[in-house]
Formats: sequence, C-alpha cells, structure tokens
Amino acid sequence: MRGRSAAGVVCALLVLLSALLTGCQSPSGTAEEDGRLGESESGSRSAREVTPTQPVGYGAVFLGVDECSSFGTTSFTEVPCGGERAAARVVARHDGTVGDGPLCPGTTDFVLHISEQSRTSDEDGDGAIPQGYACMRNLTPPHPGDPGGGGGPRTIVGDCVYSSGDGQVRETACDGTGRREPQYKVAKAVDGRAECPLSTALYVQLGGEKPVGCARPV
Repeated sequence: MRGRSAAGVVCALLVLLSALLTGCQSPSGTAEEDGRLGESESGSRSAREVTPTQPVGYGAVFLGVDECSSFGTTSFTEVPCGGERAAARVVARHDGTVGDGPLCPGTTDFVLHISEQSRTSDEDGDGAIPQGYACMRNLTPPHPGDPGGGGGPRTIVGDCVYSSGDGQVRETACDGTGRREPQYKVAKAVDGRAECPLSTALYVQLGGEKPVGCARPV
C-alpha cells in the first residue's frame, strides 16, 4: 500500500541554550519556588510539527498507534515498521492540541504535532486528517526520554536538571554527557511538596498523576 508523507516544520515553544528548544508537551522541569518554566537540553529533537499531504496509506489513522515514521529535517513519512527507513514508533496518538490533550507516556522520545487537513485539501481528495499529536519512541537507542537521558518532552523520576538562572531549571543527561553537568536528580514523584523527603533540595513540576518531583543534589 502507499505510504503517506508529511511535510514538517519544527514547532518551537521552549528556548534551548543555543538553539530553539521545542517543548510541545508538558513543561520539562519547573522549579516550584517561583513557578518558572524549565526546559530540556535536547528539546530540539523532542517535538516537531508535520502537515500531512497524502492521508491514505497503512492504516485508518495517519501515524496511528504502533505505526512507524522515518526521520527527516523537513518531512516525515509513515513507513512499514520492518523496513530499513523506519526510525520511530507511535506509542500514543491523540487528536487536538497537546495543551488540551493527555500527556504522552513518560519515556516518549519526541512528539510529532500533526496539522489538520481536510478531505478536499489533499491531492487525491480521498482522506482527511484532524489536528493531533503522536508520541514517538525511537526504534533504536539513544532514547532521550528514558530516565536520566537528558531529553524527551517530559521530566520524569530519574531525570537530572541544572539551574539555568532566574529560577529556571533545564534537563540534562545524568551521566554528564550533556552540555551542562547535572546538579539535581528527581528522586521521587508525589502529590504535593509535603510528601517529599527532608533531603529534597528542589521541587520540579512534572505533570501527570503525581505532579511534584522531589529533586536532590548530585
């Protein structure tokens, strides 16, 4: 069956150290002392916006759950997961915008934001795609969304952060391979600050069912 291509442009919502950091999921790490937004060091790989141009192909939904995409700097194509071009798999797929929809799974490596396309706007007139987003997991390492990986659209237990000034924190690799050395590690996720252990030095906003991360110095 025919594949489907998607012309993509990078969706920039958060600022990286020296480039645009795209954080189109929940905030990657917010220091709760002043509630300012934190960011992920590898966020430029964590979110992209794509505009479908040929919505027919491997399934009823463009980039549905368990379908795979190739990687590209300006376009993404839905491809067979067993093919040599396959680079990432959809682990969750939601309609609407990220801000209004469910969070991606914690170990998501990056997010594809899919622009709406009507049935009459594609070249064949044989399909329509609503606005939505796909939570993607690389088929092979590296996995920046893993705990301590230094990236992904969410900050989770096991991730490390550093202070970037003005109350902001940014995620970085726990093994020291990132641009900045880690200063804190999220050791626990809880409902509220009062549940954090006494060793907690920083509170990080995580989102999800347990929205407060208790971070300790490393």
